[in-house]
Amino acid sequence: MTAPNRNHPRPALLGELCAEFAGTMVLILFGCGVVAQVVAGGALTKPPGGLGAHDSIAWAWGLGVTFGVYVSARLSGAHINPAVTLALATFRGFPWRKVLPYTVAQTLGAFIGALLVRWNYTEALAHADPGHTVKTQFVFSTLPGNGVLPVSEWGALRDQIIGTAILMLLIFAVTDVLNDPPKANLGPFIIGLIVVAIGMAWGADAGYAINPARDFGPRLASFLTGYHGAWRDQYGNFYFWVPIVGPLVGGLVGAALYKVLISRYLPVPGPEVGRVPPPE
Repeated sequence: MTAPNRNHPRPALLGELCAEFAGTMVLILFGCGVVAQVVAGGALTKPPGGLGAHDSIAWAWGLGVTFGVYVSARLSGAHINPAVTLALATFRGFPWRKVLPYTVAQTLGAFIGALLVRWNYTEALAHADPGHTVKTQFVFSTLPGNGVLPVSEWGALRDQIIGTAILMLLIFAVTDVLNDPPKANLGPFIIGLIVVAIGMAWGADAGYAINPARDFGPRLASFLTGYHGAWRDQYGNFYFWVPIVGPLVGGLVGAALYKVLISRYLPVPGPEVGRVPPPE
């Protein structure tokens, strides 16, 4: 066998896209997986749906984000969310030519992750909801009021804008080297905690998708595997656009708030920062 030529590395963009695919897939494996376990399996509460189930869902989604970021951070920066990619392109100089490829890779990763969850929980989902209705649809994609509370798609859109704005404001804060970012590679863990907190505080109205790929990829996977009402909410309205538009708008709002309220006031290191003073 011929030894690999280290002077000609694999295409950088391909590696970045593979990382975004893998990171988002990991996110969905834990996120949709825990909802499937609680809703279809009823493993954590009897009956399912109590406080313990809610907390386990919030923590698993947050840990899924943490693990997804650790998987992909070195190669791609671990966006694993088109709203993050769009905000970084708008406010932090991320190349616009990479926005669409990143979004496609993220959505595909979410799609494959959801297919794996759907396959693994085939029997449990069929037992819990033989008709594959809205009763278990939110295992994969979000619904206004989590399919229970009386929330319209416009109320859910408001919720998604606010929730994603909070997410992006905090992501920009903890990743800004001019601010006071987490040390010792704790950034992914802190970002995961942010998602846990959003789930616990902002999860009732729309299921805190706060990520277009996280919702659209699994929604498509569920549609192709028997959930024929996946594009609509429990009221029969087309709903799939809400967790796409809301997070994209909210991400820009949150990033803009950070720039206006925090970033422009942070001291910029001068040429003397980091230099060893000359001996006296």
